[in-house]
Amino acid sequence: MTIQQTFPRDFIWGVATSAFQIEGAAAVDGRGPSIWDTFCALPGKIIDGSDGVTTCDHYHRYPEDVAIMAGLGVDAYRFSLSWSRVQPRGYGDWNEAGFDFYDRLLGELEAEGIHAYLTLYHWDLPQALQDRGGWANRDTAYRFAEYAAEVGRRFGHRLAGIATHNEPFCTAFIGNEVGRFAPGYQDPGLAAQVAHHLLLSHGLAVKAMRAAGVTAPLGIVLNQSDADAATDSAADRVQAQLEYEQFTGWFMDPLLKGHYPPLALAHLGDNAPQVQDGDFEIIGQPLDFLGVNYYFRIWASTSDPQVPRPNPQGLTDMGWEVYAQGLSDLLLRLQREYGAALPPIYITENGMANADQITDGEIHDPQRIAFLHTHLTALADAMQHGVDVRGYFEWSLLDNFEWDSGLSKRFGIVHVDYQTQKRTLKDSAYWYREFISQQKRG
Repeated sequence: MTIQQTFPRDFIWGVATSAFQIEGAAAVDGRGPSIWDTFCALPGKIIDGSDGVTTCDHYHRYPEDVAIMAGLGVDAYRFSLSWSRVQPRGYGDWNEAGFDFYDRLLGELEAEGIHAYLTLYHWDLPQALQDRGGWANRDTAYRFAEYAAEVGRRFGHRLAGIATHNEPFCTAFIGNEVGRFAPGYQDPGLAAQVAHHLLLSHGLAVKAMRAAGVTAPLGIVLNQSDADAATDSAADRVQAQLEYEQFTGWFMDPLLKGHYPPLALAHLGDNAPQVQDGDFEIIGQPLDFLGVNYYFRIWASTSDPQVPRPNPQGLTDMGWEVYAQGLSDLLLRLQREYGAALPPIYITENGMANADQITDGEIHDPQRIAFLHTHLTALADAMQHGVDVRGYFEWSLLDNFEWDSGLSKRFGIVHVDYQTQKRTLKDSAYWYREFISQQKRG
């Protein structure tokens, strides 16, 4: 399966992971507990009862994992720092042993010629900060800026890009309104305030890093979708606009337009966040890039029962609709909505969970290969229509701890046996390797 379109020769091809999902070593070398350590310990919160204590043991096995990346021929690796590994309480003293781990990881990447794209926050807030109110406490945004500046001073010159947050929607709303993610609250007003403080912390962090002399490109990573109305009815069209604003516009509009989207803000009513004078000026710091994570589209239906969505491409093991055209639709909508204000884009996550099985030592995952093929075709189409996309990071390099699904869902192009820690490349890894090679050959 090949792709006819040729991507630019300088296009960045990468893979992505996050700290809590792969590192393990949860209580090693001075790391403090995070909200996900606490959440995992609560009965019934994780589907299979697993936790982040070991996961992929990347903390000890990172040389092997970097060697796998090198063998795939990727240009870049996107990963996150564990805040509580380098600053156990999220304030106060730094943990040099934690910084030493990331220094060694960067050294390994540099030796293989792999560019490092760092995410400062991928959902694992130090528990000590949660004990002070977490992201609901405005002060946490200022602690985050201090953390960002310290990381930037130490590592900024070695990084190809720094993202402040990964998917703040999930932190705010799945963690504080739905309650499925840490810290596990169910309060819409709290969730909206957390979302605002996350955006504020982003702006403060960008300002702090630039003030510290960080020259690496700075941005943010957002999970995004376009929204399709199930029918042409006025109610479904309004619902589609509302759901788009709640998911994509809620973060994009403050970043690029200086306000919250009107329909979503009105829908919140008394649950709308408290915004202080000057907040939007802080939030709207110039971005060097925007990271877009795309997994599925939004299907908006107001009828009961809902109008079923057409589903010719199937479902992932997460139960998510496979809809590659949605990636192109999203990118073209961003281009229309934000115009010249839209910074260069990286697709920072795209991939699928699949019920992979080992057969005679091999993992055949044609569904994932088809997913990658169709989504890269859609990406190429959007780029041909003028969307400035600079790179693509497949999610994920490794099977890993998939949050409230634990170890039960496999997103990796590399299989991990959690008992032995053996890594086995899936067919999709070989396909991705050949695809990257093909693109580099032109």
